[in-house]
Amino acid sequence: MSSLPFELALALRYLRPKRTFVSVITLICILGVMLGVSVLIIVIAVMTGFDNKFRDSLIGFQAHLKVERRQASMSDWAAVMDRVATNPAVRGVAPYINTHVLVRSEPANGGASRRFVALVRGVHPQLESRVSRITDSMVEGEAKLSPKSLIMGYELADTFGLHAGDRVALYSPAAFEHLAALMDKAQGSGTKEVDELPMAADYKVRGLVDLGLSQWNANVVVTSLADAQELGGLGEDVQGLTVMLKDPTERNTMRIRDQMQASLGPDYGVVTWLEDNKDMLNALTTERTMMFFILFFIVLVAAFGIMSALITFIVQKTREIGMLKALGATPMSVALLFLAQSLVVGVLGVLSGLGAGMLALRYRNEFLRFMNDVMGFNLFPSSIYQLRELPAEVVVSDVTVICGVSLVLCILAGVLPALRAAWLQPVEALRHG
Repeated sequence: MSSLPFELALALRYLRPKRTFVSVITLICILGVMLGVSVLIIVIAVMTGFDNKFRDSLIGFQAHLKVERRQASMSDWAAVMDRVATNPAVRGVAPYINTHVLVRSEPANGGASRRFVALVRGVHPQLESRVSRITDSMVEGEAKLSPKSLIMGYELADTFGLHAGDRVALYSPAAFEHLAALMDKAQGSGTKEVDELPMAADYKVRGLVDLGLSQWNANVVVTSLADAQELGGLGEDVQGLTVMLKDPTERNTMRIRDQMQASLGPDYGVVTWLEDNKDMLNALTTERTMMFFILFFIVLVAAFGIMSALITFIVQKTREIGMLKALGATPMSVALLFLAQSLVVGVLGVLSGLGAGMLALRYRNEFLRFMNDVMGFNLFPSSIYQLRELPAEVVVSDVTVICGVSLVLCILAGVLPALRAAWLQPVEALRHG
């Protein structure tokens, strides 16, 4: 005698694999739920991994907060830095300068000289390690920022054939403004030639760095703060301060931002890294949410498959349903019988989908390398995604929502067939069964 409830025991008996049409459909329904759950887990975990990698890259280059003077460069930056550092939530503060320059390459191997525009990031060599990871990902050379030296993104160096030890010439905006003034002066005096031309500053490439994102690796060079001040014509001023927090969660970051803004006053602006990259972060969040809902249609299709299988099963078992009701089975017992079937199919599908999804995530990069060999080309080029391996991060709450909602859909798929079976009259069921 089975210790299971009557409805569940009979549901399991009907679901035993047999070489019948209904059993094949049941197995297909389980596979459908498994496929939907596993694909959802894999895609959401990979997109979460991309999101976190992207956020880590942003923080590694931009820190958590940025403090700037609203109407001008910051001349009192040392005093402001001391005021910001008194906040107990702050882990580090450092000055920075961003300015654009024209770079003329001079490869040591004798290659052709080429010109390109780059963003110069001026950092304090001793303080920068407190607020960013710029110097922690060297690809070549060393992260030593002595006077008239720089490190550059490795993609930028690859594009122009530069290596550690090569020299480049930097033309600053101040130099071009001086040239424009000389040309205006020559034009005003009626002469066509400029007697004095601005000289470029000669810099040595100390090393190549991976800044985390392609747009930075292909456009950014990093110099010392003093060199950036000279290139930008700022004198002793800086553009602003970068601040690293001990707890960079979104709520805490916004709270510290408000505290600093109130402390520094209206002459200064405090911006979080979330606000600086709002459009990109919103795009990632929207894409992840849309993929979540779109892929849930796979589970929804599997749920309709369960409904179809149960309706087919009820049609084939009409006579047996009539006999059960004639022997005293209540409509509730008959309804629970078929709800139990959809529950069993849902549980088996969700558990197998969870196992398949976690297994696929565990061996995702091995499978990716196998597919690369089979297809004959790189399906995940690091030059585009700036990642050597496919990222993934499993969040327990995401997995719980996926499995929970999938199981509820499977149970709901059995409601209509269960009600139809419960409403069957014993005499009609036995007559037409």
